[in-house]
Amino acid sequence: MPASQPRSRARDRNNVLNRAEFLSLNQPLKGNQESRSSGRKQSGQAGAAGAQNANPKERRQSQQLPEEDCMQLNPSFKGIAFNSLLAIDICMSKRLGVCANRASSWGGARSMINLLGITGHGIPWIAGTLICLVKSSTLAGQEVLMNLLLALLLDIMIVAGLQKLAKRKGPYDINPGLLDYLTMDTYAFPAGHASRVAMLSKFFLNHLVLAIPLRILLVLWALCVGFSRVMIGRHHITDVLSGFVFGYLQFRLVELIWMSSNTCQMLISIW
Repeated sequence: MPASQPRSRARDRNNVLNRAEFLSLNQPLKGNQESRSSGRKQSGQAGAAGAQNANPKERRQSQQLPEEDCMQLNPSFKGIAFNSLLAIDICMSKRLGVCANRASSWGGARSMINLLGITGHGIPWIAGTLICLVKSSTLAGQEVLMNLLLALLLDIMIVAGLQKLAKRKGPYDINPGLLDYLTMDTYAFPAGHASRVAMLSKFFLNHLVLAIPLRILLVLWALCVGFSRVMIGRHHITDVLSGFVFGYLQFRLVELIWMSSNTCQMLISIW
């Protein structure tokens, strides 16, 4: 027995875990646990005291936050109706985009639809109006042509400004053509072709003497050009409809600021 006791003591001294720095791994100190628990209690009490001492305004704000979140998650009836109509517009426009690309159901007719759309571009109409103005020899013809040129320029500026404000893209990712860049018709809302053909058709119906068949063909041409932009995937249905409305409003604006024959002659002489 006396010999075994020194041996056990020697083993205890040689054991690494019995050193002071490793003592906490084997036997956690009660003081540390008590200090931790007391620290938690003190922090909890301090938090409760801080909450009690908070200002009444802060309490109201903290109570109102969940209500504000609920209001954001529950939009108004107008918001729901607007989003629903927007979703229907996008869905119908994508379905009517039958010539959006070569792989579409009417992809073979894309070239013909694009050719129809060229008849509503602003650059060919401005160039044609200038040529007719140079060749015109009557005062009445020059007056009509000068006001038509003014209407075309106003259409390009108004539509370009509205498109820059809205910055709405079309239903399909289709790059604008060269003529679109020249007329600044790069966005979808409103449709520049639709506003132009609506303005032109109304202008010709009011200031040109046309037979009834020609009047019907003029209206059909405007409708076909407008909705051809939906078929090739450049515009939504609402873009075309709003373009028709803006085209009519542009016609009314030109009628209000109609230039007289003397004004037109003065501008032609300056030019």
